[in-house]
Amino acid sequence: MSSQATMRRTSAITPNNGEPTVSDHTGLNVYRDRVTALAERIRGTRDVSAIIGMLNQALAETRRLKTREDDLAAAKRKVTQAEREIESMRNELEQVKSLLQLDPLTGLLNRRGIDAAFRQEASRCERQGSALCVALLDIDNFKALNDKLGHPAGDRALTHLAAVVTHTLRPTDRVGRFGGEEFLLLLPDTALAQSAPVMARIKRELAARPFLEGDTDIKLTFSAGVAQRHPRESLDAVVARADAALYQAKHAGKNRTTLAR
Repeated sequence: MSSQATMRRTSAITPNNGEPTVSDHTGLNVYRDRVTALAERIRGTRDVSAIIGMLNQALAETRRLKTREDDLAAAKRKVTQAEREIESMRNELEQVKSLLQLDPLTGLLNRRGIDAAFRQEASRCERQGSALCVALLDIDNFKALNDKLGHPAGDRALTHLAAVVTHTLRPTDRVGRFGGEEFLLLLPDTALAQSAPVMARIKRELAARPFLEGDTDIKLTFSAGVAQRHPRESLDAVVARADAALYQAKHAGKNRTTLAR
């Protein structure tokens, strides 16, 4: 076999014919330099045995490059799998975080969730220069209901009111169980005067959907106090003003809403 014929057969291993494609350009450059050097040596010899040895060396270089490609592909697969696992863990942690912010009885926000929601809404309203109202609702005569019907019935009354309030409010409003039979509402983009119709709408919906305990329809009512947040006012401060208004509503005869001034 002539060296020229051998060269035609080995031309496929040179970088100008079917050059391997890998993401690691440094490895590819090394491979190209080595195979180019082998091709030059093959051109310069007529010793078939030497040419065979050089071809074997070129084959070994190609296999090493292929192994490197396989390693890179395997590493990429591992990275992709790790990304999936990290994303899955992140989603699970988000779900756990959500559960930690929910009241287990009503499914509404708990105190932790209320704090987080208030910070978010207060920040947004300050950026936009819009109003934010905080309302406190308290079921009237809830202790008497518990004493007469038992605590399980009281729990069902709480979940009933929670469902009515959630159904009545806008998707942008936030509702939480503030403690016992008290509920806290965050009403973004709502001025104090605009909050009164909101509370009236909840009262009408509650009257239209009475609480059914066994075969008995039980009329639930609530008293409420509403305060509009002042600029940079904390949750504790605005809740204190809403609570004072709620106290006035209770002592004025219950089943009414008082607006804090």
